[in-house]
Amino acid sequence: MRAQPLTVAAAGAALLAPSTAPATVPVAASAAGPEVVRQQPTVRRAGDVRAADLLARVRDCVPVSRGRFRNDDGTPARTPVCGTRDAVFWKADLDIDCDGRPGRRCNDRTDPLFSDSTAYRQPDGRPLSAERLPYIVVPGPSRIWNHGEDGVRGGSVAAVVHRDRVRYAVVGDVGPQDLIGEASYATAKALGIRPDPRGGGTDSGITYIVFKGTRVAPIENHEAAVMIGERLARQFLSSG
Repeated sequence: MRAQPLTVAAAGAALLAPSTAPATVPVAASAAGPEVVRQQPTVRRAGDVRAADLLARVRDCVPVSRGRFRNDDGTPARTPVCGTRDAVFWKADLDIDCDGRPGRRCNDRTDPLFSDSTAYRQPDGRPLSAERLPYIVVPGPSRIWNHGEDGVRGGSVAAVVHRDRVRYAVVGDVGPQDLIGEASYATAKALGIRPDPRGGGTDSGITYIVFKGTRVAPIENHEAAVMIGERLARQFLSSG
């Protein structure tokens, strides 16, 4: 799907203002207001939820998008965004997003489409680091699908499934309006996929599950994403 991503300005209404309360991690909306984790979470190992169970839970698709997305430029639009009460999901490829803060692996020498910006930023104003932070990319709002209408925003928690691996990430960037199937260098590496932005990624076999109404703050707190993601994934399975 690699194409020049939306800049912060172009993302427009899709952008989310950075949090000013780094120790607060809202994770789920309810009638009484968002649930909040008020202490910095401890690191936990991913793997409490089996990939096979999540894949079984999203076997059937009830489309929430008004149309379908391409996985790459010039390919047919075949991928719908599906939804349940608690999550949206899609099954696609994984192209490598190396944008954001330049590093050893992600910079304008290693990636011909490199951009030093991400649609969502850390509270200190810096773009995210694709090398360090597992994040996924959502399409820009369009008549096909507006992710904000389904409770998806910067920092929303996602479970990404590849073969027998489940890894947790956040929504960290916004891509072209008609393309879907992209995640950061760090996400690909965590899934055991070659993360090279020039020739890495995989053509199929990735399931992206984004939990509605969730947000990790600060967005770069991956330990929080893992802790919250595991709990939400278990709830997602039990609600099926």
